[in-house]
Amino acid sequence: MRRRPKHRRTSTEPRRRELLQALGIFQRATPDQLWKLTRPDNQHDKLTRDNLLDLEEHHLVRIETVREDQRQVWVLTKRGHGEAKKLLEPKGIRVSALREEKYDPVTGELLGTSYDDHAAAVTSTAAELHRAGIGHRLGFQTEIGHRLGNSFVQRADLVVRAPEAGVPVMLLEIDRRTEDAHELVLKLRRYWEWGRLLPRDADKHTVDLVRSRPDAIDSVVDHEQRLWRRFYPPTGREGLVPLAFVFADTTEAKVDNTVAVLEEAGRDYWAPRRYRTIHRGITARDYGQAVPVVLTTLEQLQEHGADAAVWRRLGRTGEQKLTAALDNPDGDVLFRDQEARADAAEEQRRAAEREERRPVCKRCGRKFTDQRWEETTAHRTAWNAGDVSLCGTCRADDVAREEAAAEAARLQAALPPESENDQEPDRGRGWFRRRT
Repeated sequence: MRRRPKHRRTSTEPRRRELLQALGIFQRATPDQLWKLTRPDNQHDKLTRDNLLDLEEHHLVRIETVREDQRQVWVLTKRGHGEAKKLLEPKGIRVSALREEKYDPVTGELLGTSYDDHAAAVTSTAAELHRAGIGHRLGFQTEIGHRLGNSFVQRADLVVRAPEAGVPVMLLEIDRRTEDAHELVLKLRRYWEWGRLLPRDADKHTVDLVRSRPDAIDSVVDHEQRLWRRFYPPTGREGLVPLAFVFADTTEAKVDNTVAVLEEAGRDYWAPRRYRTIHRGITARDYGQAVPVVLTTLEQLQEHGADAAVWRRLGRTGEQKLTAALDNPDGDVLFRDQEARADAAEEQRRAAEREERRPVCKRCGRKFTDQRWEETTAHRTAWNAGDVSLCGTCRADDVAREEAAAEAARLQAALPPESENDQEPDRGRGWFRRRT
């Protein structure tokens, strides 16, 4: 018989809601898992166990089974399931199925009490993420389906939304050595394919374009036009929704072998591509159509914390913190910087080549200005540019001289004509005056 503390503190309303919400999302959990999912700031799970016992007295939760390590597995009662539904559904969160009590009609033994290790690993992964501040318990969802074009549904073990931690959304697959590495590659491919689907109400032009051009989904259809954006927020990074593989109860050698297979066989789905650019020397990579894939183990999460450098990104060596592993330092930011530098260098090269072609005045030896160069080469102005071997200043001097000569000629032409006999009468009149 389970012993209860004699002076147990009654659970407060916030703690009651937290436990009901956590069990509503994850269906079954141990006190240790619930402690990390609700009150990770506490030093241990004693207060959580006391609160569970209090909720049990109110017929909201019950113990379904006790594990080999003597940890109790708690579930919601029918009444508790109804309470959790009221707390979760108004927030748009799907409540997990009710674990009903069923008994063997002959032996009276409670049926369906097994708590498989995979389910335990999923809940423990969420608990460690929450404990590290990566996601709120209401930001977790389990068994979320992703329907492909052939109607196959790929279900993610866990989905976390943690925008405050720099992870707006991430899908998680928990593996306990039960799946072959190539099965994980197949899952990766399905998530990649799902990220390329169009919604059913996509405009006809886009649908026809994608059907006629296989590369259109890469080069024409933006992520905002795709199906995945109807379900998840922008990731804040290039590429599709990030995917994490969390390995549990396995060996380092097993993990290394699995990673090697994922990197080789899954390269088409996680690896970045070369940018399509005319510039040489661009080392940045295009992650726009890739699935960012990170890996860790549940043991590392439990020992070091999910906020530690325990995440490895496919295609990289070493382990990083989660946000660093998801970031792309060699991605679009680097590409924009390299492209800007390449554009500037190209512009300088073209300017230098143009300067080499710039004409020099045959009279004074000075280089043509841009304006004079255009005057002598543009079809609309070349006919009136005069001597095209002269710079603008020398051409202006010639024009000034021509205009001055023309003005002088005009003035000369305007003078009245002089008579040949005009001087004699004048002298006669002068002499006559002197005589008188």
